[in-house]
Amino acid sequence: MRRYQDMVYSTAARLSGNDSQAEDIAQEVFLRAHRHFDQLHGNPRAAGWLKTVATNLTLTHLTRYRRRWVFFSQLQLAPDGEEAAELDFEAPESVVADVSAGERQAYVEAALRELPEHQRVPLVLFHFDGMPYEDIARRRGISLAKLKTDIHRARQALAVILARHGITAAQLEA
Repeated sequence: MRRYQDMVYSTAARLSGNDSQAEDIAQEVFLRAHRHFDQLHGNPRAAGWLKTVATNLTLTHLTRYRRRWVFFSQLQLAPDGEEAAELDFEAPESVVADVSAGERQAYVEAALRELPEHQRVPLVLFHFDGMPYEDIARRRGISLAKLKTDIHRARQALAVILARHGITAAQLEA
């Protein structure tokens, strides 16, 4: 458990966008792992199994509880009521020149939490988990076109959020 707790928790936290939900999901993952201890102990595929279970449980959790929060998510509007415009990334490089990789990661994690679920989940599954578009669309029960639109809009929204902190995409890649 100690070896994989950070990976399991961060998977659940990125997808759910909620620390307390991620803790509950991580606990459930390890309860399931305990039930399968004989199969997992010493197995080189244990990490992959845990990540898959964490991903599946989080997606199940989001699907199950999404209906409760639909009304509130519909109340969230863009500040100007329109789609965000393309950003010009002309920020001075010195803004995060001294920011460590860990701090950049923290900015990204915080920015991800600000994204709505329908954008955050596909973005995390694609970029962090390396899941193909087709698999994500099938799991989410949406069309491939809708998925690609959600990921595109999530990238734009993430850029806007990070730009508020003076961070550009180029600086994150450094």
